Amino acid sequence: MEPVRLSKRLAELGLCSRREADSYIERGWVKVDGEVAVLGQKVAPGQRIDLDPRARETQSQRVTILLNKPVGYVSGQAEGGYQPAVVLVTPQNHWKGDKSGIRFSRDHLKGLAPAGRLDIDSVGLLILTQDGRVAKHIIGETSEVEKEYLVRVEGKLSEDGLRLLNHGLSLDGEKLKPAKVSWQNQDQLRFVLQEGKKRQIRRMCEQVGLKVVGLKRIRIGRVKLSDLPAGQWRYLAPSERI
Repeated sequence: MEPVRLSKRLAELGLCSRREADSYIERGWVKVDGEVAVLGQKVAPGQRIDLDPRARETQSQRVTILLNKPVGYVSGQAEGGYQPAVVLVTPQNHWKGDKSGIRFSRDHLKGLAPAGRLDIDSVGLLILTQDGRVAKHIIGETSEVEKEYLVRVEGKLSEDGLRLLNHGLSLDGEKLKPAKVSWQNQDQLRFVLQEGKKRQIRRMCEQVGLKVVGLKRIRIGRVKLSDLPAGQWRYLAPSERI
């Protein structure tokens, strides 16, 4: 294998994100074969990489937040006059049922970013995190984390259409990964996906003659939306795993 940038290797090892890696290297918190690393350095397979305990302590202080996003908010940066969902992360909107034991701090808003998108007209579970490892786990290129949705639709779906939703459709010239799609009730489908292309479910439904009139994400990995009220948020507890 060819040598790769140290920041990329740290991310591949699941130790941090590339951005975090560059920050740790700048601070002198990364060593390669016992020598303090420098920005832009490349490493070969088999070289020993050590991360300073201060980096791990910094990571342990980072938080991950679960938000029940309502309609009308964008997942990331503000656009088209609409506010980003992160503006809802306030003490007033902190769910009283939060059992994480974590107390709110303004520092928890620094670098808080969505791990995956949820369209402006969709609702439900949105994960915001300061931890690059969490984001990579959910939306990294090799991620196999499932996302589950309840999707209200209009139109008539044939048996062949249901088969295509499960496997056989393409978007943007690429074949989609197999999905798990089934009827939840008379006008609502349950989707379980391992990917998240832009407006993927709506575009999939259009291809089989359905119109989506309501979409709610209820689970990401092992974390469920459960009783979290719309517009409110809670911390991911230290004991929880995505």
